[in-house]
Amino acid sequence: MATRVRSRRLSEPTISRLPVYQRIAEGFVRRGETRIDSRQIGELAGVTPTTVRRDLSGLGSFGTRGSGYEVAVLIERIADALGHDQSYDVIVVGVGNLGRALVNSSNFLIRGARLSALYDVDPAVVGQSVAGHVVRPLDALVGPATLGVICTPAGSAQDVADRLVGAGVRAILNFAPQVVSVPLGVAVHYVDLSIELQILMYHVLHGTGPLAGGVLHSVGLSGGSPRRGS
Repeated sequence: MATRVRSRRLSEPTISRLPVYQRIAEGFVRRGETRIDSRQIGELAGVTPTTVRRDLSGLGSFGTRGSGYEVAVLIERIADALGHDQSYDVIVVGVGNLGRALVNSSNFLIRGARLSALYDVDPAVVGQSVAGHVVRPLDALVGPATLGVICTPAGSAQDVADRLVGAGVRAILNFAPQVVSVPLGVAVHYVDLSIELQILMYHVLHGTGPLAGGVLHSVGLSGGSPRRGS
């Protein structure tokens, strides 16, 4: 296996595509395949081979012209670039249907991430054991933690964001349908399924962009940036 190297600073669109490339490479591993090329990655990710090569060039020199990339090395290089070799504490606020589904999902936590605490304001939920953690009252929220996940109703999102920032959280994944204000230096990424559906329906109705040739494929892989506090 090639020596791992720390990647240079990557663009936001590249960062958004790397996890997709990693998923594709992991699929090749499960099928027992050891090499993959930019054309194969591009076809599955819905981008051009040139885009794939440009994205992966930021991870160092490890591809071979004519034979592509060693799958195991590709997975490791992407993991290294995305910080999967680090350790992270994750706290989740809001343990309703969405929060429970997330923390019980095998795909929720990346390698190196550790679910450290769950919080809620509902007395019927506080004290329950979910995913191996006893749900704590929101007033007991403490840090430090690297990442906070908001799974609350919209009206509670700003208060929760303020509490997370106060607890030393530097990055927030917000599932609440509400834009929150955070200080400079704290990153917020929004996951709003209604917005994603609206974007998807725009392409369906107008036959543009990813609908080229009449096939809807890989909408959103150009990548949006996480909003940062200002």
